[in-house]
Amino acid sequence: MISHFITTLAASGDVDAIRINFNDNSRLILRIVIATILFGIALGTTIDDFKAAVRMPKAISVGVLAQFILLPAITFVLTLILGVQGSVALGMILVACCPPGNVSNIMTHQAGGDVALSVTMTAVSNVLAIFLMPLNFAFWGELHPTGGAIMRTIDIDVIDMLIEVLVVIGVPFALGITVAHFFPKFAAKGTKIVSPLAFAALTILIAISLLGNWSLFVAWIGVVAIAVALHDALALGLGYGIARAFQLPVPQRKAMTFEVGIRNAGLGLLLVFSFFGGLGGMALVAAWWGIWDIVAALTVARIWRHRTGTAKEPATV
Repeated sequence: MISHFITTLAASGDVDAIRINFNDNSRLILRIVIATILFGIALGTTIDDFKAAVRMPKAISVGVLAQFILLPAITFVLTLILGVQGSVALGMILVACCPPGNVSNIMTHQAGGDVALSVTMTAVSNVLAIFLMPLNFAFWGELHPTGGAIMRTIDIDVIDMLIEVLVVIGVPFALGITVAHFFPKFAAKGTKIVSPLAFAALTILIAISLLGNWSLFVAWIGVVAIAVALHDALALGLGYGIARAFQLPVPQRKAMTFEVGIRNAGLGLLLVFSFFGGLGGMALVAAWWGIWDIVAALTVARIWRHRTGTAKEPATV
């Protein structure tokens, strides 16, 4: 029923043929903002956070499995079930391959979850994403029946994408951890300022992008909004479901829900403009995901906090 509705909406035009306007200066600003967000995350990360991963191998392994293997695979299947057009499918796959952002830590705190696990998972996932994100996206994107055709037309270089991700994630993350290690007091204050400001800048930038392409957004919001809402619910549900299946404590289930369910869609949007020329469906999915994801996650966090309170159990599994 839903796939038929989406197909009917898409029948009025070809979202694969449109391009979202985003000039070089805007792309540079977006790159700086994303790098600043990662720098802010790293300021709140210490070497001990990575050592903590060794002390809770079960929870970390479950998170890595869900984020880098299950979510992209399930997303691939979802695009086939919904019957979305190629660029929309690629946008959904790209977002699924993105690492989590520090918003997941905030939502975990709001829900009364295991913040220590959330912070550790965010750090580990962002480091792994430097290499796994481009490879994951290349694999599932090429495999997709309609998205793969677009990939071959554009001829994406995985190495170039890896370098872009390394520059935007790896360099600022390494710099932030270095600052946090040698200047802990500065980092403690800086992370409270840098990340919120950068995130606010990203939200404004996405809003400006949508307003600048308002007619296209309005024309395709039906297809994109339904796909993103279902995709986001699937990601949040996967995080909770796998944590419950592996019998993790409730606070860790909350953390896992947001670590898997919240994606750094801003990074995805940057890659869309850098490598796909603002390809319509991809850009709209990444931009709308960045907004909807926060709304959905905040709703879940508030409901969870109201029902289960804030008591936390130590992350030791």
